[in-house]
Amino acid sequence: MKLIINTDGGSRGNPGPAAWGAVFKDESGKIIKKYSQVLGEITNNEAEYQALIFALKKAKALFGKEKIKQIEIEARLDSELVVKQLNHEYKIEEENLQPLFLKIWNLMLDFGPIKFVAIPREDNREADRLVNEALDAKQEKLF
Repeated sequence: MKLIINTDGGSRGNPGPAAWGAVFKDESGKIIKKYSQVLGEITNNEAEYQALIFALKKAKALFGKEKIKQIEIEARLDSELVVKQLNHEYKIEEENLQPLFLKIWNLMLDFGPIKFVAIPREDNREADRLVNEALDAKQEKLF
């Protein structure tokens, strides 16, 4: 079995109010679950990492710690920076991203194969929509 997870994080301002979105799909591309959450004032890159951290934790919770080891996971992000850091192509120079990278690295110990793939923003529309909906809903509550 293969699980495709599209994640996106964004902040309005950088840093600024932030949110993330995650879309779980089966190997045919059918959406299984969608999630989003508003975060505090953080950078865009931190929000991208937070989205992936949530998605991995949620995948483990949904499938269980034994079954998740047999599932091939493809994490699709439109953040080339985060993907290249996770694939060890870029160094992590921002101190605020190092603990987030380590969280993902430690989470990966509980999984089978995980592939991190950079995709164009237009191929990540649903996750991006979830980010913007979460931020818009938060802003509406303020007024």
